[in-house]
Amino acid sequence: MQFVSVGLAAGQTLVAEAGTLMYMTSDIRLDTGISDGSDAGSGFFEKLWNAGKRALAGESFFLMHLTGTSSTPGQAALAGPYPGKIVPLDLATFSAPILCQRGAFLAAAYGTSIDVAFTEHFTSGLFGGENFILQRLTGDGMAFIHACGKIAEIQLNDQSLRIMPGCIAAFEESISYEIESSGSFANALFGAKTLFLAKLSGTGRVWLQSLPFNLLAHRICAEAKRQGFFDFAKEQTSFGNFNR
Repeated sequence: MQFVSVGLAAGQTLVAEAGTLMYMTSDIRLDTGISDGSDAGSGFFEKLWNAGKRALAGESFFLMHLTGTSSTPGQAALAGPYPGKIVPLDLATFSAPILCQRGAFLAAAYGTSIDVAFTEHFTSGLFGGENFILQRLTGDGMAFIHACGKIAEIQLNDQSLRIMPGCIAAFEESISYEIESSGSFANALFGAKTLFLAKLSGTGRVWLQSLPFNLLAHRICAEAKRQGFFDFAKEQTSFGNFNR
């Protein structure tokens, strides 16, 4: 389980997903708000609309605002929600916004736009394993996303990459995303275990995760069921002596 520690001087603010705070020093002020800072000057209802879109993309409606209050940088640490890696992204170095899986956002510099993006093709959302909705991160500061398992960063140069859909953590918006058949039904039944693969094409960077969280959860539940853990837990709970 990784965490990221950020130094914040007076007036510097970090926006973060609710519930990810690990610790903060006494010279950090914690506030809660619905704005990511990219809509400064907008009216309340526009900010409310933006927060609703963010919730649609898998994030919480409210964000934590962590602000430094001293000339000496204070420290705020944020942890990922499940085993995996935290990927730092300097958004100023990318020529296009970053698209990432639902719920991947962890934290970013105040003013970073955390928006919703929709997959380009209907079949991409229907069979892509991540639904129709992605997150779009736009800005010129640092952002941090979280993914499950090991992370592979791949640079595509007018190339194509075929991937198990759930293994996509993030990619530049300059990359085209679509879904195609993995081949014959026999391949899906005995080999790839899926009828569809994601195809990323173009020029830009791609981040892949080695173990999609939904697959990890499925395997844990399947093994727990095979071992009879749920029956054991139900039996113990019925007698009132199940020690959690």
